[in-house]
Amino acid sequence: MSLVLREGVQRLEVTTRVTLGVLALASGVYTYLGVRDLLNGNATVVVFAAVIYAVAVSVGIYAFWTYLMRFLPHVRDGWSRGLLFACMALGSLMIVAMSAWLNASALAGAAAIQQHLSVTVQSYTRDLDQAHNNALAAQGLLPDIQMASTRFAKLADAERGGSLTGTSGSGTVVQLLTQMSAQLDNLAKEVGQSGEKVKALYEQGGKHIERMRTLISDRGPINERSDNFARETMSLMGVIASLQQTSVAPAVKRAADGLVSGFIAPAAGGRGDLAERQTSVVGKVEQAVAAQAKALSDTADKILARPAIEPQRFQSLSTAEAVLRYAGDFIPSWAGAISIDLMPAVLVFILCVVHANVRREAEPAETDTMSAAQLLAALRIAREVESASHGVSAVGTVPPAPAALLSEENVTPISGVRTAKKD
Repeated sequence: MSLVLREGVQRLEVTTRVTLGVLALASGVYTYLGVRDLLNGNATVVVFAAVIYAVAVSVGIYAFWTYLMRFLPHVRDGWSRGLLFACMALGSLMIVAMSAWLNASALAGAAAIQQHLSVTVQSYTRDLDQAHNNALAAQGLLPDIQMASTRFAKLADAERGGSLTGTSGSGTVVQLLTQMSAQLDNLAKEVGQSGEKVKALYEQGGKHIERMRTLISDRGPINERSDNFARETMSLMGVIASLQQTSVAPAVKRAADGLVSGFIAPAAGGRGDLAERQTSVVGKVEQAVAAQAKALSDTADKILARPAIEPQRFQSLSTAEAVLRYAGDFIPSWAGAISIDLMPAVLVFILCVVHANVRREAEPAETDTMSAAQLLAALRIAREVESASHGVSAVGTVPPAPAALLSEENVTPISGVRTAKKD
């Protein structure tokens, strides 16, 4: 089995290198697309700088994972392997910092800017509606003003027949009631004209909102659409400011306060007790005017107490900034961008497991843990080795000399040699 694993690792060596190179190249391409939008200046310089950065990222990623694939699977010491894993974790963080977020910017940058524009449209739509509601709140005073004007006018008509003072004619009371009715009628006309202006401004703001939404859903270049969107936001902010200035609540409050502070009771001009009756009716009219003015002033104060609308100024974002700000909405894009850079880590783990298995099977097995099949295989190998050793010995042995050569007549005695040695 260990031999099969070794052969598999060797055969996949080219595939591993090609895979690592393709992943590094893909990361470099998307890094180039992401970093190009962040650089400003001359077009040639921008392209050159982006290419250099992308090449550096590709080379760094390829070298980093190549080192780990070459060394980590063969390190057996626990401490050393732990240090290498720590280096792999640190390198992975550095790769994410220098490449993965730019890859995500290239993959989802346009969509992130569209998301930013959509959020901005919702904010401006809310501000426009709130400014419109504040402006319309003052229009709610119109029925009360018209009713008060009509009531004073009816009282003036009734006084002409003598209903209030008991004497018919157009005297002091009729003139006072007619004056109050005219003032309230003028205020009602001013509020009504303001309502028409508010409606026109709201329709204008709605057109700006519609054009902004059209720019979001358009298919053109995202940077150009973002610039046009910014111009529309400036126009819309002017409309919102005009809506707030169009509110007639301040005018209603000033008019209501003027009804009381500017009230001048005319001198009674009747003879006898008619003057007393006129004075009494004028006092009641003054009380009625004060009550009506207080009601209008209190309602206007409530409208003026509403917080002023301050629409936030539109801020253009680059693709990288948009991807970082709305990262939670583009988790799949982030996952893909990070996977391109960190997928070789899976190959490193596979090689670690395979080499560990090869080393484990290459070590001699203990006799008390050997199975019967392993024992028979070991015996067969031992016999083959013994047979091979016997064959080598037989080939290397010197053949015996012929019998004729070993006869006594062909043998020189060596006794003389021995005797010479004794002497």
